[in-house]
Formats: sequence, structure tokens, C-alpha cells
Amino acid sequence: MPNYETQIRDAFPELDHIADDGLRENVVEAWMLGLERGGWRDIADIPYAWNIHEVTNVEHVRGVTRIARKSAQEQREFHGADPDMDVIVAACLLHDVGKCYEYVDFVDDEKLIEPDPRYATEEVPHSLSGYALAHEVGCSLAVQRAIPHFIGEIPTRTLEAELVKSANSASSNAVTQSTMGITLREWVDEYSQTQD
Repeated sequence: MPNYETQIRDAFPELDHIADDGLRENVVEAWMLGLERGGWRDIADIPYAWNIHEVTNVEHVRGVTRIARKSAQEQREFHGADPDMDVIVAACLLHDVGKCYEYVDFVDDEKLIEPDPRYATEEVPHSLSGYALAHEVGCSLAVQRAIPHFIGEIPTRTLEAELVKSANSASSNAVTQSTMGITLREWVDEYSQTQD
């Protein structure tokens, strides 16, 4: 069995930006469960998207976290808002943990050990399975609420949830533009029918 804890801590130096020790450990635990159930050999093997393997999920998650932190700092310094940085960083780090389940069918078999069929499926969108993982390991409701990043997945949108959603869009647009030369909207329009 791979040493998932070491992989996670090495992959996400942004964990150090979570002040609450318990929350930091919740994030690590959620990733450990996702990797184990998904059957991954290495956290770096999870692609950004089912059809974009040039960028890893780790790179995207780190990008989202960095963008959201900088946006939160601007909100605090320029607008006088008070976003909860621990919630933002934890939710950003967990917003795509569900890809551990969703993308097992889109990688070569040698990247996997033995996915658990109770979890490893593309049938549940990754932001919802990420929400479930955060709930399972005991993350606060504020963190759970900020993980679903598609409009309509959860009714109450907090400041932190909006930051995660907008940072995800910013990072995703950068990824689709750099790898395919198209915007995220164009990628969704072109490939959402492929997945249906």
C-alpha cells in the first residue's frame, strides 16, 4: 500500500496555511480515504480532467488554493471583508478530492491498485463525493458548504464558497486554455455531451 499521507503532505504545501491542526488533519484524512478507495498508486496520477492529462489534479487544486487565498487577501485588505482563511484553504484543497473516485476509468490500469467499486465510479460528480468525504471525516459545515462548486449543487452560497467557485473557474480556464486553446465554457460545451 502506498504511503498516502506522505504523498498528500508533499503534494500540498498549502496545508501549512490551515491554522487549525484538526482541520488540517481532516483534509489529509479525506484525501487518504479518496486515494485508498479510488485505488490510486500515486496522488500525482490523477488527471485534471477525464480528457486532460497534461495537468494533474494536484496542480489544479494547488492553483485553485493559491488563487482563492490571494482573492481572500484582496477582499480583506481592499474591501474590508472577513473571509475565513482556514475554511477557504481546506475547501479548496478538498474541492476536487472526489476525482479520486470519478476518474479511475480514464487512466491506464498501471496507475491503479484496486479501486473499490462501491466508491470508484463516474456516476457521482466529484464535487458531491468531495462534499461527502469532507462530511465523513468531520470537517465543519462551513468547509463542507464551500466544496460543491457548480451552481445548483447546494442552495446556500457563502463568501468562502463563492471564492472556491471563482478560483476553480479561474484555474480551470487557465488549464483548458494552456492545454487545448479554449475557454472552460467552450470545453464544457464541447465535451459535456461526450460524457452524457
